[in-house]
Amino acid sequence: MLSGSLARRRHLFGMLLALFATLMVVVTGCGQTTNQTAAQGTANSSEGNADQVVYTVQHAMGSTTIHGIPKRIVVLTNEGTEAVLALGIKPVGAVKSWEGNPWYPHIANEMQGVEVVGDENQPNIEKIAALKPDLILGNKMRQEKVYSQLSKIAPTVFSEDLRGDWKQNFQLYAKALHKEQEGAQKIAEFNQHVAQVRDKLGDKLSTQVSLVRFMPGTARIYYDDTFAGTILNEVGLKRPKAQQKHGFADNVTKERIPDMDGDVIFYYIYDTGDGKGKAVADDWTQDPLWKQLSAVKKNHVFTVDDSVWNTSGGILSANLMLDQLVDYLNKL
Repeated sequence: MLSGSLARRRHLFGMLLALFATLMVVVTGCGQTTNQTAAQGTANSSEGNADQVVYTVQHAMGSTTIHGIPKRIVVLTNEGTEAVLALGIKPVGAVKSWEGNPWYPHIANEMQGVEVVGDENQPNIEKIAALKPDLILGNKMRQEKVYSQLSKIAPTVFSEDLRGDWKQNFQLYAKALHKEQEGAQKIAEFNQHVAQVRDKLGDKLSTQVSLVRFMPGTARIYYDDTFAGTILNEVGLKRPKAQQKHGFADNVTKERIPDMDGDVIFYYIYDTGDGKGKAVADDWTQDPLWKQLSAVKKNHVFTVDDSVWNTSGGILSANLMLDQLVDYLNKL
């Protein structure tokens, strides 16, 4: 009797254990389902919130209210293209680079598949509209006349000027893209890069740096209010006395070649492939006055990339130029 009762108890205990295990599986499964549903709900809520974001951006043409975080961006300046790329966004459309086919070599890989929408001076309104952007980034100096047309296509934000204003413009574009925090981080990283370059250059910071550009039919001396000029100022490099001017540039004749001298001369050539810019550079650098410059006699003259040192004018090029400055000046 006792052994039979013990067997029945053991059987009953086994059944209870099996039932308990089954209940645990069900409860756990329900918990996982609940957690997955909650997570999915959070993600959906986040996406919904992104679409519901509304913010207003003050810019060169007034103010623009943007509904939802932009995803389809069209960019109408080369520096703006660099800003968008630096912030981790690939635009759906952009004006072609001043040099390259159609993009500068240093951004070509990242710009594969991006639609060309004209150039900075003449954006193609029809192509822009066909891309159905939800944000257009442009510049008053370049595209003021077509702002009203663009703003009918999508919210449009314009920076005021180009040349030396790349940092200010970058921060504006970051705000328009609802990426102010990321923009501030990129500027902080650039400032840290500048500090590192200062440390690397050391006593070479006293070097007087001349900036010269050769273009089809003309030559220029570049001053502080240029892309390269602002970078030199940030690093703390000096300029020759004749180039210590707050301004953009002077078109000069060969009589001004002595004003091109410095401890080092960086010159860049704007040439679209027809050889006309290079012909001007060759002519000037063979002139007897050029050959008498102290930098030329010391072999302290470097030809640098016009797209990096001048025409692109954005944050990616700014970082490239910093590295190139170190490389070149360490050769002196």
